[in-house]
Amino acid sequence: MKRILLLQTGGTISMQFETDGVVLDPARWSQVLYQQMPELTQIADITIENVFFEDSSDINPEHWKILGELIYKRLQNYDGFVVLHGTDTMAYTASALSFALNPINKPVIFTGSQVPMSNIRSDARRNLVNAIELATYPIHEVAVCFNDHLFRGNRSTKMSIGDFNAFESPNFPPLAEIGINIKLSADVMINSSVSATCNTHFSDAIHVIKVHPAINTRALDCLDLSTFKALIIEAFGIGNMPVKGHYNMLPFIKKCRDHHCHVIITSQAAYDAVNLDIYSSGRAVKELGGLSAGEMTMEAAITKTMHLLGQNLEEEVFNSKFMGNLTGERTVTESNTGKR
Repeated sequence: MKRILLLQTGGTISMQFETDGVVLDPARWSQVLYQQMPELTQIADITIENVFFEDSSDINPEHWKILGELIYKRLQNYDGFVVLHGTDTMAYTASALSFALNPINKPVIFTGSQVPMSNIRSDARRNLVNAIELATYPIHEVAVCFNDHLFRGNRSTKMSIGDFNAFESPNFPPLAEIGINIKLSADVMINSSVSATCNTHFSDAIHVIKVHPAINTRALDCLDLSTFKALIIEAFGIGNMPVKGHYNMLPFIKKCRDHHCHVIITSQAAYDAVNLDIYSSGRAVKELGGLSAGEMTMEAAITKTMHLLGQNLEEEVFNSKFMGNLTGERTVTESNTGKR
């Protein structure tokens, strides 16, 4: 029987309904798990470790560091890992750990629930059973298991607040479909022969801007560019943004580049890829040294940027690694190198 380490970090799955809403209740969660889900012992030999108990909106890079280093430290003792995590930032943490633990030679499966486990109509039981069973499979990457699907961690994004089908992988097929049987995709990474590594250095010297038709570029000029090393712009469609009149974004982008700040372009559209070669605004941004995030999710673009910034790379090395595929987060099809 496989040995699985179940890591508890909090989130809705650990909460309890009260008269004024839901609250984290670690003691109650453990009691519910042992009393209501004895069948888990039929799947694997499970050890539970409480890492921290947080609403996932409070989880930050310090928590990523704790979690990543703990998994790395326990790698030789277990066959797989299941991380219980709140849904709001699950895709961020899964993306971050995909870069921190790269390569990885054991499954690291994130799951959680939309409704607390203590509720009779909770989705927690199904998600937890699926995640633990998948952690016994040769899935050597960080993934998100939710509502009978397994998604690559750095391809996942939360798409629904109130539906059990909370997560999707917009530009990459599921790693597994879970029905009567579990059907693994041929895309699943199998790294049995590699030695795992761990690099949990993430820089928070980033700033994210969402483009809209009335964006105030004068307010952007008030930003202290000395406080961040990368600007991520969530643009329209394929990577377009205003380039005329008062709303022209190009002077601000040039200012960022003159301050040696990386400029990365993502899209407000979840599906398909940014391509800065198609329209004039994209070509102008590329000429200034802007980098396309391709089809990466926002979560992957942010955590990958933070991961690379944490390594203090030279600009050309940063550009090459960002535009490349580190651990399945993007498909490299563009000629965009981000050179000025």
